[in-house]
Amino acid sequence: MRHNVLIYGGTLHGDRSQIARNAVSGQFPSARRSDQMPACRATHREYNTHVNIARRDLFKYAAMAGAAALGQEHSKASTSKPRMPGPFPGLVVGVEHPGSIANGAYQAEPVRRMMEKGMTALTGAPNWTQAWRSLFEKGDVVGIKVSPVGGPTLCSDATVLHAILDGLKEAGVAGRDVIVYSRYRQETLEAGIDKWVPKGVRMEFGSAAYNETQLDMDGYDRDHYIELALIKPGENWSDPHFRRSYVAKTVTRQINKFINLPVLKHHQAAGVTIALKNMSHGMVNNVNRTHLTPTANACGIFIPSVVSLPVIREKAVLHICDALKASYHGGPGARSQFVWEHKTMYFATDPVALDRTGWKVIDAKRAEVGMASIALSKPDNASQFLNCQIEHIEIAGSLGLGMFDDNKIQVKKFTL
Repeated sequence: MRHNVLIYGGTLHGDRSQIARNAVSGQFPSARRSDQMPACRATHREYNTHVNIARRDLFKYAAMAGAAALGQEHSKASTSKPRMPGPFPGLVVGVEHPGSIANGAYQAEPVRRMMEKGMTALTGAPNWTQAWRSLFEKGDVVGIKVSPVGGPTLCSDATVLHAILDGLKEAGVAGRDVIVYSRYRQETLEAGIDKWVPKGVRMEFGSAAYNETQLDMDGYDRDHYIELALIKPGENWSDPHFRRSYVAKTVTRQINKFINLPVLKHHQAAGVTIALKNMSHGMVNNVNRTHLTPTANACGIFIPSVVSLPVIREKAVLHICDALKASYHGGPGARSQFVWEHKTMYFATDPVALDRTGWKVIDAKRAEVGMASIALSKPDNASQFLNCQIEHIEIAGSLGLGMFDDNKIQVKKFTL
């Protein structure tokens, strides 16, 4: 028995070749919401495709269609081929150095050695310079997505950022072509990240500060968004603006590649916040609708849906997880009683494999202190959500963002 399945694609406005040229050059026409586009424009096209699918295949494709079933995405990126999971799908490199932290402070020389080992082991390059040149080149404009939510206690360190900047320099990327980015300016400054950034390297933000409304648009691109049937109480469900999360202009207009620099943390709504969530909740607006209360939680589908947007998945090149210090409970903030010195850094082009590996590391630490695994954890005073939606990692794997199957993940571990 066969079934007719209607797949409805989003709408594209404008000449395709011109859109591509604009994306590469960084020049865009003034943005308008797609629902404001006149339906009679000659360049307005809708794509409706009927596909015959056998019954036995219907359920096979259901998981991969999960994000599309709940929402629509509208985004066209600047590159022609998806980067995630990148050139090394399933590969995660972990580098440990017992001297990387002393008295709570990062140690520059051990961190540098960890970075060199991680990059060469990941890429297979013979040295530091060639490792970076295998992923970046002169003319690239590279964003570095930092993670300030844990404050000064748990947000990486200047030594790591400076090593990344040095690697980009070795690849021919000028300082003026590097942008250190995070969503909230105030949060980033409070974490002290601005003090890490040398002269000549830019900093950009999506919003000035956190707010409950989260629909400010000055720093966001109306042409790139994910739309889900999910709003905050009291909002107008019939207005698509409330159902959408728009991608930051820094990501859509200013860069052609980015490096993701998360830390290794527990998250009470998402289970963990590592590579995937640092992108999903750090690159779009209107995110607090995904975890408003301990029972109104949609992180499981929101995270992979956002990361699967072409403008994000096609620009992600490298993920470096700083796990010198990590948290195993009470996240995403840094509660000192749950922070430990893991003294390890992880390197990958595959964010799903990286997050799966990080999830297992956090579960191992939880078992060590007598706590249940993240998937089986129950609410307490430090983590109040009913269910930690760790499934976002597996769904991301189903969407082709990386490898989730343990049998397809190779973790190379080194101790220096």
